[in-house]
Amino acid sequence: METRNSMKIFLILVFLSSLLQLCQALKLRFEGKNGEFRILQVADMHYGDGKTTPCEDVLPEQMPTCSDVNTTDFIIRMIHAEKPHLIVFTGDNIFGFDAKDAVKSMNAAFAPAISSNIPWAAILGNHDQESTLSREGVMKHIVGMKNTLSQLNPPDILDIDGFGNYNLEVHGIEGSKLANKSVLNLYFLDSGDYSTVPSIPGYGWIKPSQQFWFQRTSKKLKKTYMHNSNAKTSPAPGLAYFHIPLPEYASFDSSNFTGGRQEGISSASINSGFFTTMVEAGDVKAVFAGHDHINDFCGKLMDINLCYAGGFGYHAYGKAGWSRRARMVVASLEKTEKGGWGAVKSIKTWKRLDDEHLTTIHTQVLWSKSSAGARRKKPIGHQ
Repeated sequence: METRNSMKIFLILVFLSSLLQLCQALKLRFEGKNGEFRILQVADMHYGDGKTTPCEDVLPEQMPTCSDVNTTDFIIRMIHAEKPHLIVFTGDNIFGFDAKDAVKSMNAAFAPAISSNIPWAAILGNHDQESTLSREGVMKHIVGMKNTLSQLNPPDILDIDGFGNYNLEVHGIEGSKLANKSVLNLYFLDSGDYSTVPSIPGYGWIKPSQQFWFQRTSKKLKKTYMHNSNAKTSPAPGLAYFHIPLPEYASFDSSNFTGGRQEGISSASINSGFFTTMVEAGDVKAVFAGHDHINDFCGKLMDINLCYAGGFGYHAYGKAGWSRRARMVVASLEKTEKGGWGAVKSIKTWKRLDDEHLTTIHTQVLWSKSSAGARRKKPIGHQ
């Protein structure tokens, strides 16, 4: 009996050790060589049934050989070229109406990320649940996949709208003073699919319960980061990812954004106030959405950058001759006076086109520590 109990204890210890190693392996932190954290955003894959699924809006000469396989090849090329530390899929990962089996389609769609052994995260769009699984079922399957950091919902909040509301912390470089602190916070939210309120037409939106979770999480992260001997005077920067753009994306014209706007802003028909919630929180520096495939701009409003990725998938509407594309975001750390690594110094972005050279376009700085709070203010009481 004693030997049997010892064996049980041994097996439990082995299991716990393996679990700990897995958690450490998937823990996000900045890379020590050059102080960077690199995020690849993949928007709107619209994956169907693989090589039998035709492409949409490509040149006539591309049609005979074009399929979901082109989407897969593009992801593989991007991973090899950019070597991201995290891959983020921002919804409409599969196109439910043309996916005979949601599980098989998801397995194929996420296969390049899984085989790369790079941590990845996903949220849902408005088409993911239109196949053989409910919206909850789709997210549950994603959460159970290999190497994913996706979560169904916050474990401490029982009543929250949607599926796929969670945050990920990116810690400082191992061995640095900020090794055990999140220096970059990533927020993921389910922006829904379609309105469930009869009097409100159109797409879904981020609900009050989700905004409450965001506010609480942001406040907690700020308190943790700015507390104790390594206290900081400002919160760690945050990035937010969701599928459907906010109404505020319509605030820009060609004079005040970088990139292209070739279609309307397909936001919800009402404004749920989430942009105001983020402005009030003060830590989010940029938001990244998908949904509108041939929009790929970034514009700054009230110190928050509102960005599109541009359409990635080939079984998704686009524009013939207009290359599919992906967005990269790279956060870089500052060097301390003693030569070590400190807090986040800057956040940059660019896009890569799926052409022969994976051409880089529209490189821009979204946020830098030196310019934070440097906004020119108009004196009150003056015209």
